Amino acid sequence: MLENTARHDWTTAEIVEILQQPLLDLIYRAQTVHRQHNPGNEIQLATLLSVKTGGCAEDCAYCPQSAHYQTNVQPQPVMDVEAVLTSAQRAKELGATRFCMGWAWREIREGKAFEEMLAMVRGVRSLGLEACVTAGMLNDAQAQRLAEAGLTAYNHNLDTSPEYYDQIITSRTYGDRLKTLDCVRRSGITVCCGGIIGLGETVIDRARMLEILATMQPHPESVPINALTAVEGTPLQNQQPVDSFDLVRMCATARILMPRAKIRLSAGRSRLSREAQVLCFMAGVNSIFYGEMLLTTSNPERDADNQLLETIGAVALQPFAEAH
Repeated sequence: MLENTARHDWTTAEIVEILQQPLLDLIYRAQTVHRQHNPGNEIQLATLLSVKTGGCAEDCAYCPQSAHYQTNVQPQPVMDVEAVLTSAQRAKELGATRFCMGWAWREIREGKAFEEMLAMVRGVRSLGLEACVTAGMLNDAQAQRLAEAGLTAYNHNLDTSPEYYDQIITSRTYGDRLKTLDCVRRSGITVCCGGIIGLGETVIDRARMLEILATMQPHPESVPINALTAVEGTPLQNQQPVDSFDLVRMCATARILMPRAKIRLSAGRSRLSREAQVLCFMAGVNSIFYGEMLLTTSNPERDADNQLLETIGAVALQPFAEAH
């Protein structure tokens, strides 16, 4: 039976069953749910900028920005406000409607760096763009100040299931992640939260991660689905690439579980064929990162994305009304 209303009581067994449906049935079901709740062929274009690169104290096994690993990422200091806003203006001119800014921090730092972050948020919003920040853990007071500055969304991914989490990260707990998400929700900022596949997890781990997201009330407004980009020097450097059909299954299941969320095809998209990306769109994806880089890893070129969207008749989603 197709879902006409959002549920928040999904079980692991139900989600595993959805994930393992015959692929064509799964895509049909996801597309039907998608059309019920997200009319039209609109896809949100989001550009992601690394404002502070490398040197992070966290030990996330997939991340080339961790200070724990020897990778080809060279740490860079925080960009100045003017440079970030110049990048945001350029992203807008090239067609993006959401501008995401990342800081390789364990948690938001008070003082000058936070004041500059707030100035960046205000500046991005003044351009008529949605503004998203990802900068690690935060507290209620920081979330409130970001909300007052006009932040549209805060990204803080779960990465994987609670059961598999300590195989990937030991420098903070799953509870720490959930606490940060609670702070974001209480402030009135929308939640951007998803995860990564290809870390060595099981299908049950994938279902459990989706279960945590789909039982949140309300659901996250944005759900990034990432495929691991194995980077030399990280503990996961030898992981095999994710099968594109597994990515389609995750996107489709996320759409069925969270009918109104923006399901964002994120890291790993540069490895997908045009046809695989279209399968993801058919499965309910309605947001992509748009631009040549995703923090420190590659992303499809803008021209290729524009050509693909034109070919399939998709149009760029406009920012939230309050962004104007």
